[in-house]
Amino acid sequence: MRVRFWGTRGSCPSPGPATVRYGGNTTCVEVRTDDDELVILDAGTGIRELGRTLVAQAEGRPIRGDVFFSHAHWDHIQGLPFFTPAFQTGNQFTLWGSPSLERSLEVVLRQQMSPVVFPVAFDQLSARVEVRELARHQHSGPGYDVRTINVRHPGSALGFRLSPTADPSRSVIFIPDNELDRDGDQADAASTRDALVDFARGASILIHDAMYTGAEYMEHRGWGHSSYRDAIDFAIAAEVETLVLFHHEPDRSDAALDEMLSLCHKMVAERGGAVRVIAAAEGMELAL
Repeated sequence: MRVRFWGTRGSCPSPGPATVRYGGNTTCVEVRTDDDELVILDAGTGIRELGRTLVAQAEGRPIRGDVFFSHAHWDHIQGLPFFTPAFQTGNQFTLWGSPSLERSLEVVLRQQMSPVVFPVAFDQLSARVEVRELARHQHSGPGYDVRTINVRHPGSALGFRLSPTADPSRSVIFIPDNELDRDGDQADAASTRDALVDFARGASILIHDAMYTGAEYMEHRGWGHSSYRDAIDFAIAAEVETLVLFHHEPDRSDAALDEMLSLCHKMVAERGGAVRVIAAAEGMELAL
């Protein structure tokens, strides 16, 4: 499988000269299965450029794929109305959401494209677009399997474990919004830390919320996000191979992210961990 990052920021887009290297678009990750099937994780503003690339690569051929939404906050859905393939006849997408959301994914997506806030209605999309709920925390697609877990974030959210059907030992974990501190957001449906560690154990790649420094987290406890320190401790406990710091704070500059990454490497060495730590950057591609 191949993983490519199209949007790495949290909360709101932050384009500008200070965020060029790591990117300013909100959450969107492309996964290609061993058979080159398309899976998209979240539809923040990064999905716009992904859509343009898909159209160019398709050269007129139909585009099909599954889009999994961790939850329906703006930074995870706001790019969908600008996803070019959804406006082309012959393309086909299934949008998957959690049944535990306070309001269904389809309702939220339709409201986002209501005439009051957007000029094109959801029903005017030319592609075949179906919205479905993930039942029983699992789904099998063409050549891949997905398992989900409830995470700690206001309004409810999901984490995903995606693996090739033929080789479940290779997995990518996607948990873009999650508060690891047990004293943080008290979401009723949130899984315990032990359950999260079991869910992520042995994964090839763990993409996890690392929005805050330790000091910043103390000022934002209960907001549903983690510090990079908590993300590292989680990755070490789960014995993952690579931790990808994700959901960057919108005001965090490239230089500040470089400094954070350096501190992460020191922290892993101090703890005697074997996990590799990198920071998500737009255009970055990983293989597993």
